[in-house]
Amino acid sequence: MECSSAPLAYLRLLTVAELAQCSCTPSAESGSRFAPVCHNIGVNSEAPRLTLPPLKLGNLTVDTPVVLAPMAGVTNKAFRRLCSEYGGGLYVTEMVTARALVERKPESMRIIEHDPDEKIRSIQIYGVDAVNVGKAVRMVVEEDRADHIDLNFGCPAPKVTRRGGGAALPWKTDLFTAIVQTAVKEASRNDIPLTIKMRKGIDDDHITFLESAKIARDAGVAAIALHGRTAAQHYSGKADWDSIAQLRELIPDVPILGNGDIFSAEDAVRMVEQTGVDGVVIGRGCQGRPWLFGDLQNAFEGSSERIRPTLTEVSDMIYRHAELLVETFGDETRGLREIRKHVAWYFKGYPVGGELRAKMAQVPDLATFRELIAQLDHSIGYPGAAVEGSRGRAGSPKQPHLPDGWLDSRILGDAERLGLAEAELDISGG
Repeated sequence: MECSSAPLAYLRLLTVAELAQCSCTPSAESGSRFAPVCHNIGVNSEAPRLTLPPLKLGNLTVDTPVVLAPMAGVTNKAFRRLCSEYGGGLYVTEMVTARALVERKPESMRIIEHDPDEKIRSIQIYGVDAVNVGKAVRMVVEEDRADHIDLNFGCPAPKVTRRGGGAALPWKTDLFTAIVQTAVKEASRNDIPLTIKMRKGIDDDHITFLESAKIARDAGVAAIALHGRTAAQHYSGKADWDSIAQLRELIPDVPILGNGDIFSAEDAVRMVEQTGVDGVVIGRGCQGRPWLFGDLQNAFEGSSERIRPTLTEVSDMIYRHAELLVETFGDETRGLREIRKHVAWYFKGYPVGGELRAKMAQVPDLATFRELIAQLDHSIGYPGAAVEGSRGRAGSPKQPHLPDGWLDSRILGDAERLGLAEAELDISGG
């Protein structure tokens, strides 16, 4: 079967027998940006699977109840497009600050740009001031820049929490309430569903998720996503799925999404079975693995088929990713600088030498990247379990950086209110 011009969505639906007859030329070698990747499909008859209904967010329907978590420097337009070619879901932009949007800073406006093919335009906003958040949401709604808006209350990055933002903010119940209520009100002007994403709390002694969820529900949010870790954990240890189940039980009338330690379709199915959530949020698990969304769609449709890419197919993916980044930024140098962080993620578990990886991580242009990819051993198949598992740095537990006296009261003090003015200076919070 000749399939070099077939669309990716069609190729993903081919049977194993049909795929065995495919003959494709790697896009990195052909130089064609639109050359597809024929995927090696495996069938795991023992894989847990279930049929999960579409996710309802207000007037929106997400056919595959999977959400791409916002990740700074990762979930830009290029990566969202690549992921969507493998499976359905809701693909959210990188986090952007409310203040930067209101001031229309060029980088923040770039972050919220969407590809014309994106079915649901979704953005995530971070803010520590209800007025600024309200203005940002109103701008997005009035200018028709999104179909869905998410608020970030889960970022554990020190540069965010030290200013009272991200995962630190729900501790101040009055501030959290004001921001969520204001955002929901502004989004409702055009029936735009507004959701929130949060963590369990600051640390084990300062848990906030249950109280925050009730506040958000009463404010009228369309869904609540919970990462089963505290800010102190960052990404270390094991995500507490029991807390997600507890939230599901407490809030039965609002869609609940689970996040944390989902590195495969099997993990996602287990989370749904163990917690009863309406959908899952995928973050680090898809780094260097955009095909994971194909596996997730199959799993939630009751199929045991899984994509098992060969080294040739992975090299096609990363090269296409690089091309899309060049297109996204309109600058080959910037695009290739952005792809460097993805090299280790894409080739995790594949026998690619350290010297070649290092050269790829310093690649200056597409032509050089193509030459380096040609040096790979394209006879290598899918290496199995070595490809699965955690990506990136998990870090270690550490006490979060917080404003002075932040934990002394659940109510925002006057001095703290003044200090929050600095918290939205960054465009993206990481």
